[in-house]
Amino acid sequence: MRDASVGFQCPSCVDEGKKSMRSGRTAYGGLRPTNASATSAVLIAINAGVWFSILVTGGAGSRLVDILALRPNGLCNWVGHAQLSQTQCTARGAEYLPGFADGAYWQVLTSGFTHVAITHILFNMFALWVIGPQLELALGRVRFLALYLLSLLAASAVVLWAAPEYQPTLGASGAIYGLFAALIIVARKVGADMRSLWALIAVNVFITFAVPNISWQGHLGGFIGGGVVAAILVYAPRGPRRTTFQVGGLLAVAALIAVAMIVRASVLA
Repeated sequence: MRDASVGFQCPSCVDEGKKSMRSGRTAYGGLRPTNASATSAVLIAINAGVWFSILVTGGAGSRLVDILALRPNGLCNWVGHAQLSQTQCTARGAEYLPGFADGAYWQVLTSGFTHVAITHILFNMFALWVIGPQLELALGRVRFLALYLLSLLAASAVVLWAAPEYQPTLGASGAIYGLFAALIIVARKVGADMRSLWALIAVNVFITFAVPNISWQGHLGGFIGGGVVAAILVYAPRGPRRTTFQVGGLLAVAALIAVAMIVRASVLA
C-alpha cells in the first residue's frame, strides 16, 4: 500500500485508475471524482454529528440510542413485561423501546450512523477514511455510495434474522466490512498482491469474535453484501450496456434485502 493524502492506495488500483484518466470515467464506468475523499468526508461528518447528539443527550442512556439503533423487535422497558404492546406499555407509565417489527423501519439505516463509545466511532471512521477514497476513485462517487449503503442494509438484514430479538445493534461496522470485501474484489480484478488485505481481514475477524459485544451478524452481512455489490460493479461486461447491467444488479440486491427484511418483520409481528 502507498501513502496518499486521503489514506492509502494499492499500486495496482492506482494503475488501473490511471487507464481511465483521459475519458473522465473510472475503470468501472463511473464518473471520475475530482475529490475522491468527498463522499467519505460527508459520511464521517454525519456519523460524527449523530455521535455528538447522542453524547450531549445522555450518552449510552440517550433516548436517541433507543430510537436510532436497530432492534429487531420492540419491547416494553419494564421488568417482567417486555412483551407488552406499545399502547399497553405506555398506559402503565413504562418506556417502550421501538423495534423494526413494530414500525421502526428507519432503524435499518440509522443504526449504521449511530455510535456511543468514542473508540467505536474512531475505529470505524478511520477505516472509512483509509478505504473509502480509493474505492471512490476506482468506482466513482455514485457507485461507491451505492456500495456503502447496500452493505449497510445487508448488514441490517442479517442482524434482523440472526441477532437476538430484543438486542439493539449500532455502528458503521457493517458498511465498513462491505468496503473491505469490495477492496478485495477490486484488488483481485486488477491482479494486486492481496496478502496484506487478507491479513487485514484476518485481524478484523479475530477482533469480531474475541471482543465482547461486537455484532458478528452485522459484520457478516456487510461483508457479503459488499462483496456481491462490488462483483456486480467490477465484473459488469464492458460496453454501452454496462451501466444498465450494474443498475439492474444493484436493484436486484436491494430488492432481495427488502424482501428479507419484510419477511422477518412478518415473522416477528
